[in-house]
Amino acid sequence: MSYDLLVIGGGIHGAGIARDAAGRGLSVLLVEKDSLAAHTSSASSKLVHGGLRYLEYFHLRLVRESLTERERLLAIAPHLIERRRFVLPYRGRLRPAWAVRLGLFLYDWLGRRSTLGSSESVRFGDSPYGIPLQPALRFGFAYSDCTADDSRLVILNAKDAAEHGADIRVRHWFLGAVRKGNAWQAEILDETKRERYTVSARAIVNAAGPWVAEVLQNRLGATHVRAPRLVKGSHIVVPRLYEGSHAYALQHVDRRLVFVIPYLDDFTLVGTTDVPGSAEPGPAAISPDETEYLCQVVNRCFKRQIESRDVVWSFSGIRALQDDGATRASAVTRDYALDLDVTTGLAPVLSIIGGKLTTYRILAEQALDKLEPYLGALAPPWTSSAPLPGGNIGGGNADALPAALGRLFPFLGEFECRRLARAYGTRAMRLLDGTKSRADLGEGYGDSLTRREVDYLVREEYARSAEDILWRHTKCGLFTTPAEAQRLRAYIGR
Repeated sequence: MSYDLLVIGGGIHGAGIARDAAGRGLSVLLVEKDSLAAHTSSASSKLVHGGLRYLEYFHLRLVRESLTERERLLAIAPHLIERRRFVLPYRGRLRPAWAVRLGLFLYDWLGRRSTLGSSESVRFGDSPYGIPLQPALRFGFAYSDCTADDSRLVILNAKDAAEHGADIRVRHWFLGAVRKGNAWQAEILDETKRERYTVSARAIVNAAGPWVAEVLQNRLGATHVRAPRLVKGSHIVVPRLYEGSHAYALQHVDRRLVFVIPYLDDFTLVGTTDVPGSAEPGPAAISPDETEYLCQVVNRCFKRQIESRDVVWSFSGIRALQDDGATRASAVTRDYALDLDVTTGLAPVLSIIGGKLTTYRILAEQALDKLEPYLGALAPPWTSSAPLPGGNIGGGNADALPAALGRLFPFLGEFECRRLARAYGTRAMRLLDGTKSRADLGEGYGDSLTRREVDYLVREEYARSAEDILWRHTKCGLFTTPAEAQRLRAYIGR
């Protein structure tokens, strides 16, 4: 088959570019060797934010762009993006108060069209923000940002791409491609069928994340390859540390910010670390030292102390960042680069290096701008105001959706309504269509996960394994027993 665009990689950048391109009328094939959001894009700190700490490195354009994109994502995916207040306890020996105030003032100014609240100073003795903190922490600041379900943001971009005509193929390995004049001839392996096939494409987007250099050098035959800086980030999840929907941004002794964020009602997410990644990217896992580091950050600031045995889940990802020569991994820029490899008369390949979850949409627009001279005139950009699947919520009021589900489907519990509304938005109605009782949902696999939802995820969202469903399409793995997970594996493998 022949396509206009072949996208390699099913993370946030690959899915975002596939969505934008398909909506502009291009024929698109996206291939992912594992599952959608299987690696870096499901291992973030779950933040949609401007990046307050980037101001220290004078990355003003990146912060401004990120704050603009934060507002756009709030509008197009109100069910996935959640406004949240962040509390920054003050520690004078790390950063002077005037510098923090100036940074927050600049953050507010750069995001001056924001629908979120402005920053403020806080006396913890007069505020519920101080209740879980150590008594020595008496003063701090509060500012607004957002959290998100990162893996579902990827999945819904891929789904919307498919609904605009893109061909999304998971468990399909990109083996290599050669230029044949103004087109690429690419060989792909369908891992499920163990069959190889060939497609042609007028252009390739290399959105392989940590594997971007390997794809460019070993599978596309490029001679000039800019290797990314690989940095591992790890997170832990522990039982809920405090009441309230606010999060904390904690300054550690190494001057890094570590976030402590409410997670799925019953838990708290703590992260991230920044440690050099291995030269050969692969499955990432948290180390004992990283776990100890994150526990220490919490214990220096919170009354409730935690240790490694409190960790109920951990996850790690490898970020492929631009190598700007920064000495510390935490200081490496989170900006992105679009590297175009093209020779006159030959088909182009565009490689994505760096970037962050918040800016994926504008990155996709800019990627297509780079490719337009080789693909012909494209339709105008369209994704800044078009809702993602499930995001067409009247007035953007996602908070009203769980109650609406409860009225329409009274056999659902409060937690179920809240989880389904947050995950699927208005598409929850499609998932539940025709159900009259709990029996209509079918077999349960722990907590609120049912066969009805599993079938929907396999049919509609490219889920191919129990791990896909438990940890990426949902986070029900946190509530599922080993026996229930095994029953799910047996069902998926039918």
